[in-house]
Amino acid sequence: MAVSPARAAAFAILLRVEREDSYAAELLHSEPLAALSSRDHGLATELVMGVLRWQSLVDERLAEASSQKIERLDDEVLIALRLGVYQLRFLSRVPARAAIFESVELVKAARKRSAASFVNAVLRKIAGAPAEGAFASIERLADERSTDAIGLARASAHPLWLVERWTERYGFEAARQVCTFDQAVPETAIRIHGEQSAVGNTDGELAAAGVQLAPGRLLAGARRVLAGDVTASRAYVEGRVSIQDEGSQLVALLVGRGEKLLDCCAAPGSKTALLARRNPRAEVVATELHPHRARLLQSLNRLPNVQVVAADARHLPFSGAFDRILADVPCSGTGTLARNPEIKWRLKIEDLHDLQLRQIAILKSVLAHLVAGGRLVYSTCSLEREENEAVVEAAVEGAMEFKIGDCRGELEQLRESGELRWKDVGSLLAGPYLRTIPGVHPCDGFFAAMIERR
Repeated sequence: MAVSPARAAAFAILLRVEREDSYAAELLHSEPLAALSSRDHGLATELVMGVLRWQSLVDERLAEASSQKIERLDDEVLIALRLGVYQLRFLSRVPARAAIFESVELVKAARKRSAASFVNAVLRKIAGAPAEGAFASIERLADERSTDAIGLARASAHPLWLVERWTERYGFEAARQVCTFDQAVPETAIRIHGEQSAVGNTDGELAAAGVQLAPGRLLAGARRVLAGDVTASRAYVEGRVSIQDEGSQLVALLVGRGEKLLDCCAAPGSKTALLARRNPRAEVVATELHPHRARLLQSLNRLPNVQVVAADARHLPFSGAFDRILADVPCSGTGTLARNPEIKWRLKIEDLHDLQLRQIAILKSVLAHLVAGGRLVYSTCSLEREENEAVVEAAVEGAMEFKIGDCRGELEQLRESGELRWKDVGSLLAGPYLRTIPGVHPCDGFFAAMIERR
């Protein structure tokens, strides 16, 4: 009997994540998976994201049951075992015999037939162990015994060094909320573009297409998808709807209105689209370093005011000046672990220094293109100070023509205009900066600073 399409797809994706530093979310939405039925795609997504979210606990269980050190196992064998353990201990609806059989078949199909009996023995041993109840349920994180960083890191399947940093920076309770948020399937948020009447029409159109929506938690212009496939809707295909986390939408709103805008690290383009639609008469230039990612932005060509340029933000190939700039720079992504759980297993503390140097270089470069009286928004989806406050402070140090603006005023204006629904504006601030914390706020973790040129 052949391996099911869902498990074969999950195995292939996890292997690429392990070997190539690929991102699971991108692979799950790639063309090869388009042939899967919605049911198989759903199971493949559950398996891939579940294994990655709970990988340390999965490996801990494997280590207890295996006669071999798991770090010495071939990648194919390790991935097949992880898939088996996740199904046995995390998915109550999957029969044990199916989880074991298909993991064995996966190693055979991967030309590791000699390991088949080993995989079978390990998984049978795990399947025969006493029931562990909520072995990896999110409810574990509320266990009162997890009262320190070590207990929280283990229970929530997070690296200890990250949990220790968050505990020190934000406090233990906030760190627990971050970890809880990271281990749950995040809500899908969308933004419906257009005037109020058009938004209302699109709401109705999506409802007719079977997409069930709820109001945004942060923003009036956002919606949360409760059920249905937005990507199959005509509104999505035509660009009238964008999938975008509410925190990401809020960052773009901070940029404000201008006549000439630059988004200097623009892919995949959701913030660019929001800026262009919010400033329909403005000229918007969107740059992206990698040509293949710049090609992703070509879909924005349906917006007549957007020009896409493949360019390094550290060395922009033009001398023009802009009154509004968004520098949403490449970062560690520690604020997006619910969507990108593989990051927590590959990120190292020394990576933060390398990222910081690149971020400072980008920020200093694009600041040179800001006109007097203009505004630049520097942002990341990182929770780490090295990539946030430290970058801003380093970039403006000694440059008297620049000043750090206070995000409070802009947030209060958004609140007064009805665009910001979140009542506690102060909770969104860390000094003059915007700071969203996953779990504390209903969105990914974002940082944003407003820099103005005198």
